[in-house]
Amino acid sequence: MTTPQDLFLVSLDVSGERPVEQGDLALALAGAELIDLLGMRALTLDGERIVPGPVLTTGDRMLDEAGARLVREEPYETVEDWLWRRGEGLAVAYRDVLEADGQITGKRRHWWPVRGGDGTPADTPARRHATDRWESRDPVLTGLATTLGVQHDPPADAEPDDQAALTVLLAVGDAVAELEAVRERRRIENIAFDNIWRAP
Repeated sequence: MTTPQDLFLVSLDVSGERPVEQGDLALALAGAELIDLLGMRALTLDGERIVPGPVLTTGDRMLDEAGARLVREEPYETVEDWLWRRGEGLAVAYRDVLEADGQITGKRRHWWPVRGGDGTPADTPARRHATDRWESRDPVLTGLATTLGVQHDPPADAEPDDQAALTVLLAVGDAVAELEAVRERRRIENIAFDNIWRAP
């Protein structure tokens, strides 16, 4: 199991303070991929720029795809740019992979395009692995899930020791906050538009 897969299953399985937005999850999954690739030494960070290492075969199709999509020409890509580029459609892609592997059963969540209902992680070793990692308060998984509003009270030392992983977590938090600001602007604009048409 990978961090993105664990994060996806936790987002389905653990109650949060609000429903997880598809766009937020996509950004967090892209960040989770970076953190796993960092751990495998498939890349390093130079400040906030992603410096690719050797192309690795990780044994996971989605991580292999992520590694193949790294920008390999200087000045390289920033973590923020990666999150937005790689994150596009990523939540749906992980949903499809996990469903094909039998890790998710039931109906899909309301935010899946043209589909309705809720998805539920199947009772599999993958789900138990994700749950164990969540309950052990793994700092990376806890950090990503907290950004999505899925959390239990994190311990004071919840931040990862690795500075590169922390850089990615902070970038994910900033990107999710930026996306929420865009949503809020649209909500305000829509309310203002409705009020114009309702005015006598």
